[in-house]
Amino acid sequence: MNTSNKDVQACLKVVHDALVDVKAKDILQLDVSSISNVADAIVIASGTSTRHVKALADNVAEEARKAGFRPIGVEGERDAEWILIDLGFVVVHVMLPTARKFYDLESLWRTAPESVA
Repeated sequence: MNTSNKDVQACLKVVHDALVDVKAKDILQLDVSSISNVADAIVIASGTSTRHVKALADNVAEEARKAGFRPIGVEGERDAEWILIDLGFVVVHVMLPTARKFYDLESLWRTAPESVA
């Protein structure tokens, strides 16, 4: 992506703060800029129930909009076991722990530098 690192970091801060505000569990940020042309960063977080996952995703989308990062798309809201919020250069996955363990996105992106938020 041709996004400035400053924009990516600003978006990551908004996402992290929105997740922390609604008490997300196990927040993980992965820098995928060197291995993906789809996004510069991926954020993965867990919620404790489908309602919690939905609340986390809603807060991320709302806070991102307020900060000027318009979501391109939001997927998975109906079942709310795994909701993806595409913010362009940052993709956010909010998941139930069972879905997170089953899909194991961390392993899929294991070559990416990892930072715990």
